[in-house]
This record gives sequence, C-alpha cells and structure tokens, in this order.
Amino acid sequence: MNGLRLATLFTCLAFTSGVAAFDHSDWSRLLDRFVSAAENGDSTAIDYAGIQRQRDRLRSYLHRLSDVEAETFAEWPESERLAFLINAYNAWTVELILDEYPDIASIKDIGGWFGSPWKQAIAPLLGEKRTLDDIEHGMIRGSGEFDEPRIHFAVNCASIGCPALRAEAYVADRLDAQLEAQTRNFLKDRSRNRWRDGRLYVSPLFKWYREDFEAGWRGTDSLTDFLVLYSGALGLSANQTEALQAGNVDIRYTDYDWRLNDSGPPAH
Repeated sequence: MNGLRLATLFTCLAFTSGVAAFDHSDWSRLLDRFVSAAENGDSTAIDYAGIQRQRDRLRSYLHRLSDVEAETFAEWPESERLAFLINAYNAWTVELILDEYPDIASIKDIGGWFGSPWKQAIAPLLGEKRTLDDIEHGMIRGSGEFDEPRIHFAVNCASIGCPALRAEAYVADRLDAQLEAQTRNFLKDRSRNRWRDGRLYVSPLFKWYREDFEAGWRGTDSLTDFLVLYSGALGLSANQTEALQAGNVDIRYTDYDWRLNDSGPPAH
C-alpha cells in the first residue's frame, strides 16, 4: 500500500486529534457550475466569463487558502496536504487568467516576452508569496513528500492541451480515486494519446516530466512501464501492449495546444 492510500485511510483521525480537514466546498461549487465536458468527453472547458462574474466567491476561497498556517498544514495527513496544493494551484491559475480575460488567447500571453505566467508571485500560501511553479515543482514535485506522478493529470494550466480541470475539488478521502479517474480520462483522449501506424503517440507531458513516471510508483520504473499499466485507457490491443512492454514500440509525442480552454466566446 503506497503512502497516499495509507494517509487516506487515516484522514478521519485528524478530526479526533483536533485537526479539522480544510473545506474545499466553495471551490467545488464554482467548478461544478462553470466547468463543462468538451466535445470528446475526455477533457473539459471553463466558462471564464461566468466565473469572472462570481469572482468574489473565487477570491473568498483563495483568501481562506492563504489563511492556513504552515504549522497547521504540516499536521494534516499526506492526502489532505496534496489535495490542498492541487486545488490551490488550479484556483490560482484561474485567478491569473481572470486578471487578463478576455484579452488573452493563451496563458502564455501573460508576462510578455521576458516573463512567465508560472513565475509570477501571485499566491500567498503557507506564509510566503508563491508562484505557480513554486506550488507544482517545489511544494508538490520537489518536496519529497509525494510519490504521485498522477498529479500531472490533476493540475491544470488553463490550456486545451493540458489535462481536464476536474468539475469538483480534490478531497483527501477520495483523492486516489479522483487521480485515477483523471489519469484514465486523459489517456483515453485520442487527440492527445493514440496508436497510429505502429507507433504510440502520447502527450508531451510524458516527455517534460518523464522522470516522475520512472520513479518507481507502483513498480513503474520506466515510461513504458507506466504506459503499459494504462494500456486499456490507451486503447491498446493485447499484441500492442505486449510489443510496448517488450520495448518494441516507437514512442513519439503529440503537439501541445496552448490555446485557452475557454468554453465559449469571451465576454465584453
């Protein structure tokens, strides 16, 4: 049993020890209302114009995130901490987009030629002003606390090419199931991952973060191992899976679509 599952089993003990779980229901209600399934059913789009009209609710949630002290956060179980950080990343990404909306076509438009949207210190979190890179690469990936490659299918970069923004908040007691569903839905999306002409084409996420998929999670010591684990979601036949497992498949990467994952025309 991995650390995340073990932590999830003991989440309820936080209540008996006086450490209450963080309430993400405000964020969940916004997601439920303004996130919708895209045409292929495996990805989602965001009604930025709609959520902009409810921005006070988003900011109220962000303020509550910022009010959590580092000492309190450290007392939470692993699954509670990870759910908190994923939600924080996604909510602050939406807030970043709304600062420029509707005058952007991509998150990469933010920051100009010499800046980066991911390196702007926009998120007061656990006592420090954080960037999106700080949250994802420092607090999640670089912390050494979470052995969880599936976070790459949960954090959302506000682009069509990225994994779906889930239409509910991540919560500790269902985190493993939520991450598993996100992973399978992403790999089922043939616009991102597909078998064609004897080759397997997968999202460039697997190139950018390859080391995370080769770090031994559930015995997957290589990218091939990870993809074999999800051969069903990839739609591979038994023969194709066997060839992949034997190292006889050429793995290539699809293009990444950086256009804004907006569900409709921008508001004016």
